[in-house]
This record gives sequence, C-alpha cells and structure tokens, in this order.
Amino acid sequence: MRIRLRQGLPAAALVCFAALLCAQFPRDRDASDVRLPSGKSQQEEILKEEHKKSLADAAELMELAEELKIELEKNDRHVLSIPAIKKTERIEKLAKQIRSRMRRY
Repeated sequence: MRIRLRQGLPAAALVCFAALLCAQFPRDRDASDVRLPSGKSQQEEILKEEHKKSLADAAELMELAEELKIELEKNDRHVLSIPAIKKTERIEKLAKQIRSRMRRY
C-alpha cells in the first residue's frame, strides 16, 4: 500500500499540472457569446473564475499530497491513520473537481 501511494502521488500531481496547462490555451468561442453590462464576455469571465478555482484547488492538492507523503514516510508500519485516509479522500475529491472543470473548457 505504501509503495502504491508513493507512486500515485507524483502521477496525480502531473495530471493536475497537465490539466492546468491545457486550460491556458484558448479555444474557439461561439459567435453568439453573451456580453455582460461591462462589455466583457460572460463565457470568458466564467472561464477565468473556474481557472482561478482550479489553481487554488491544485495548490491545496499539492499541499495535501506533500503532507500525506511526509506522514507515510514517518510511519514505519503498514497501517494508515484516519487523518491520512481523510487526506487521500480530499485529494481524490479535489482531483475530480479539477478534472470536471477541465472537461467543460
């Protein structure tokens, strides 16, 4: 279990960074884009906010992954603590949120 988690954490981090890089490349926008009263594109503003959320979630994801790694290295037994399991659940939830936002782009 310990080896698999160590291998999975860097892979999860790479997936998140790849998703964030893909989000930076603009896609073709629909010609009938709705404009806000300020004149800005509503879709662009939504995408900007989602990008900010994804960046914040990715930062939290990296922090949790690092904390989990430290905790796993600290323990010499093959038993995970309840807080470690909760961290893995939070990591999974954040990764899914980021992935779902990336699919909407």
